[in-house]
Amino acid sequence: MTDTALVDAQQAAAATWWRQAAVYQIYPRSFADADGDGLGDLPGIRSRVDYLAELGIDAIWLSPFYPSALADGGYDVADYRDVDPRLGTLADFDELIAALHERGIRVIVDIVPNHTSDRHAWFQEALAAGRGSAARARYLFREGTGESGEEPPTDWESVFGGSSWERVADGQWYFHHFATEQPDLDWDHPEVREDFLKTLRFWSDRGVDGFRIDVAHMLTKDFSEPLPSRAELELIPQDGAHPLLDRDDVHEVYAEWRRVFDEYDPPRTAVAEAWVSTPERRAKYASAAGLGQAFNFDLLEADFDATEFRTVIADNLAQAQASGSSTTWVLSNHDVTRHATRYGLPPLAGRPVKQGTEWVAAGGPPDGVDLDQGARRARAATLLILGLPGSTYLYQGEELGLHEVAEITDGERQDPAFFRGGAYDGLGRDGCRVPLPWTADGASFGFGDAVAHLPQPRWFAQHAVEVEAQDPTSTLSLYREALRLRRLLQTGEQLDWIETGREDVLRFTRPNGWQVVANFGTEPYPLGAPSDAVVLGALLDDAVPGESTVWIAPAQLLG
Repeated sequence: MTDTALVDAQQAAAATWWRQAAVYQIYPRSFADADGDGLGDLPGIRSRVDYLAELGIDAIWLSPFYPSALADGGYDVADYRDVDPRLGTLADFDELIAALHERGIRVIVDIVPNHTSDRHAWFQEALAAGRGSAARARYLFREGTGESGEEPPTDWESVFGGSSWERVADGQWYFHHFATEQPDLDWDHPEVREDFLKTLRFWSDRGVDGFRIDVAHMLTKDFSEPLPSRAELELIPQDGAHPLLDRDDVHEVYAEWRRVFDEYDPPRTAVAEAWVSTPERRAKYASAAGLGQAFNFDLLEADFDATEFRTVIADNLAQAQASGSSTTWVLSNHDVTRHATRYGLPPLAGRPVKQGTEWVAAGGPPDGVDLDQGARRARAATLLILGLPGSTYLYQGEELGLHEVAEITDGERQDPAFFRGGAYDGLGRDGCRVPLPWTADGASFGFGDAVAHLPQPRWFAQHAVEVEAQDPTSTLSLYREALRLRRLLQTGEQLDWIETGREDVLRFTRPNGWQVVANFGTEPYPLGAPSDAVVLGALLDDAVPGESTVWIAPAQLLG
């Protein structure tokens, strides 16, 4: 290969790194606390960069670290171009980026464009400016109904429960899809659009490699009068013309963002959080002319079932091929019950996992959950998705085999979904956001010098990093080895299914001969005498044990 060809190949690889990446989500307030105030921070993350490098990930995704009143875990942003002083400074951010890049780890940051915090300077200006002002035009203010406007404009409900309208002192109402502290922006306003372009450039200029776009399907809205009732709204199909969700005109916003991303070399990447009605609708967000990639959440709503997994895998690989993107695989994140717990509970029976935290309401670990089964199935599912084409998003703590934490009293909870009784069955999402255990003892299991901002249960000690790092059979050791091997084995964006003769066993091969065999059942699956070596997982009498996954690969692929 000539020098020019080598440079071209390196540039192409740098531009498409995200297509096959293993990305680790960090919830900053619960990762590591450097200053001892009980809240995780950026210097805390920097202190654990070696841990991230040893884990073997390609990138991190940082959930919001911006100034925030924490009305919704940081997703109520008061300033999009700064760091919450409780989490550090812009200098701390720059040092963190440098430390990660030095170790070959790229950085994706969360962008929250649907709404601001009610403490954002724009909203405070809107409150002071009054009716008909230019400041209020950036948001969705409307007059109320009733004799004197004392009733909200519609009977719509917030995601977190209660009305989606809040009245201000002068009698007008503003729309908030989420908490009252999160007023929605009006994306028809040119100043709103221009300001977010400035934000994207601000972080890109500081070295950020990509962006995760929060509720990417909600930005644009049609508030033409008369506004429909809640009952009428629910009957409107989400096919591109719904007043509030997944409108076709949102892609005009992302086309403009793509032009900004492409100003950089390599281009900045993005991934959409888009809960939409069909795969075809989701593919629009993954367009090369738009964000480039969109989360595939289908496995979050699937049971530990071979047929369901195969359908999800086949459908999403087909969608990725049609859109020219690569798909994503997700089993846990900051909004859902941890998959080690989900898989230890009764089947979903069609209930979406976003509303599945009631499963731990009656007890949670150790009561009400088959801990061993959940852990076993979680490891098997993780090895399966790490063997698939596309990128995989991991959530902090899953590499330790953490379960959902149910031992949180009402007085200790923080999630607005809990206080308002809306989505997530009233319990909220605090159980998957409890700070990580790094050591087996200490005030917060090594998270920091003070008690953590959410209570850590005693059983965290057995899952501490220092404990699992010394155990070759631990979940942490498995993740480290799987991610190491994945870098050696990952190739192409195709797979071929191998029929197994059993409905509860999936087997596929990648273009280089790497095979993945996942047994979803309880009876061993006889593998026979493979010509290649089992490089990950363990056989029992030449069979794949129940609820487990093995990787098989030609020796020459391992160097």
